[in-house]
Amino acid sequence: MAKKRDLPRICIALGLPDLDQLLEQARREAEAGETFLEFRLDYLENPTRGAEAIAGFLREFPECTILATCRRHQNHGRFNGGTDDQFHILELAIRSGAHAVDVEIETAEVAAAKMAALRAQAQVIISYHNYENTPRLDPVIDRLTAVPADAYKLVTTARKLSDTGRVLAAGKASGRTAMIVLAMGELGFPSRVLSPAFGGIFTYAAPILAEGTAAGQVCARQLRHLYRIDKLTKAAKVYGVIADPVRHSISPAVHNRAFQSRRIDAVYLPFLVPPPQLRDFFAFANSTPVTGFSVTIPHKQKIMRYLDVIDPLARRIGAVNTVWKKAGKWRGTNTDAAGVVKPLEKLMRLAKASVLIVGNGGAARGAACALADAGANVSLTGRNPDRVRALARFCSGEAIPREQLNGRKFDALVHATPMGMFPHSNECFFDGDIPAEVVFDMVYNPLETVLIQRSKEQGKTVIPGIQMFIEQAVKQFETWTGETAPRSVMEKAALEALDQKAFDPKALETKS
Repeated sequence: MAKKRDLPRICIALGLPDLDQLLEQARREAEAGETFLEFRLDYLENPTRGAEAIAGFLREFPECTILATCRRHQNHGRFNGGTDDQFHILELAIRSGAHAVDVEIETAEVAAAKMAALRAQAQVIISYHNYENTPRLDPVIDRLTAVPADAYKLVTTARKLSDTGRVLAAGKASGRTAMIVLAMGELGFPSRVLSPAFGGIFTYAAPILAEGTAAGQVCARQLRHLYRIDKLTKAAKVYGVIADPVRHSISPAVHNRAFQSRRIDAVYLPFLVPPPQLRDFFAFANSTPVTGFSVTIPHKQKIMRYLDVIDPLARRIGAVNTVWKKAGKWRGTNTDAAGVVKPLEKLMRLAKASVLIVGNGGAARGAACALADAGANVSLTGRNPDRVRALARFCSGEAIPREQLNGRKFDALVHATPMGMFPHSNECFFDGDIPAEVVFDMVYNPLETVLIQRSKEQGKTVIPGIQMFIEQAVKQFETWTGETAPRSVMEKAALEALDQKAFDPKALETKS
């Protein structure tokens, strides 16, 4: 029987059907430096053998803390035995050295004597799981705490971000009651990072090279190195990106590395916000330490109705990509404009320069406004003549049908469409000569698009899309923090993130 000890901040949930696989995965985690492992004995064909194997594992890795769980099938586990069998396995796990056991509330509240016997030998966590939604939490907490235990686990399914906010608030309000609070699913992901800062005693992570035991789990390395969960304090500020989809955004990699470089107590998270839930996001943001966020597809226009202050350029563009809170008011700006102008200004004087913009959507509109404000003579082309003409009227530019580009020359070209973006990387708006000396492609995955390749072959000066991403991100960081952004650190983080991920084309269309 193990001595009671404090539980580390991250628990690796190991749920594998084969004991050898479970032990192999546990060794891999321990060798990677993880010291808190959950053995999901109910996943095993023979849970008794799994409980017995804890002793041998701890002889090999005595620094590890083991949490044993054997959840019954009726309570969303995989163990088909009765409660007597369940307690026998958990008692065996404790005798083998498990430091803590997790018992679901449905079992705990009908077996008070057996629960007391377990608690005399190890730390006992009583857990509540709701795989459908997030109900009213006060009655749930009252139900949990009616049974004596060392800690209580509250796990729900988030259907909207405000559900996640309510779960986090439950952890913060728990006072001296030891709680583990989590919301499952992609909408609940922020709880996995923030729960320790909100009073939760630990969070769960998925194992290396294997699936976790609940929706939304990520590996401990990501929690530690990307989100710096061990470094966050209760005073940490929260930033993020709101989008749908959002999971493939490289912004968390870039901004979290920037916070780390400047030693700022803050974290940047991906917030999945479906279009009908934009108002709900603000309910979440107002109930948590969210201080600022990036905005991308599909929210750049609709976000404006929820802001208190919008700067003139963003209002004229009709889109906001950067929001922050100051003096209790939500404020919005558009840093995409700086992302277009600054890279071009390094190569030319924009006043009276001729610039052709390819596209007619939000990105093209932002580029047109920014370049017109800089004094450039703006022309526009694209695949939708009506929308091109409307945008040209808006920015006092010239609309040029695609078929009339032959023979025209411009000082610069700004490509503002998704053409050439992964997975359609072989596409290009121009088949032959590219009508500009400087070519700026907003697409940044692949890093070198067909347009950039052909421009190089034709002797053009090129600006890859990653430069726009970095410029707008730098401006966001400085707007939020008031500090000079670590540009080189952010660029390196962006390139590493792009190198590691295969992107969803919808996610790639974002510049945040």
